[in-house]
Amino acid sequence: INFVKEKFKENKKEWVLLVCIGASSGVGRLAFGKIGDLIPGLRKIYMQVASFMALGLMSMMIPQCAVFEALVVVCVFLGLCDGCFLTMMAPIAFELVGPMQASQAIGYLLGLMSLPMTAGPPIAGLLHGYFGNYTVAFSLAGVPPMIGGVVLFFVPLIHRRIQRNQESSEEKLTTVHMFFPVPADSIPTT
Repeated sequence: INFVKEKFKENKKEWVLLVCIGASSGVGRLAFGKIGDLIPGLRKIYMQVASFMALGLMSMMIPQCAVFEALVVVCVFLGLCDGCFLTMMAPIAFELVGPMQASQAIGYLLGLMSLPMTAGPPIAGLLHGYFGNYTVAFSLAGVPPMIGGVVLFFVPLIHRRIQRNQESSEEKLTTVHMFFPVPADSIPTT
């Protein structure tokens, strides 16, 4: 809001941006929830990767907006990305860690998210005080989601590799027992 008041002094409708973010986030949650239901397994994670990359890019685009209407468009895209991210969080957690540990995984994720969300505004204020504008603050704010998107891109590959290794080790165990049966006297009785 301070950025809008500073850059678009003649515009007194900065509240429109918050409405755009909120409304498009709601639409995004509905739309991406339905789309996510159609995508099987961990492929949903690629929706979140695209969302993170777009979120970072849109954050970097905020100071580049020369007219208020361009900022409205950027805020609509930010809301859509937010809707996608929030909607896909739980299904992806269920796919990665299973239903028994999904709530703990979501808790860790939200806990980790709280750190930059708490530290971000004061850091942006310090950067504004030092540079005299918000360009650096918004540009740097776009970097973590983009890095997160790149890291998230590799999660399904690593997850598949871990599952393959677990399956092959289980296969070896059953094969060993088939070829070398355990003597009956070594099996404990209850």
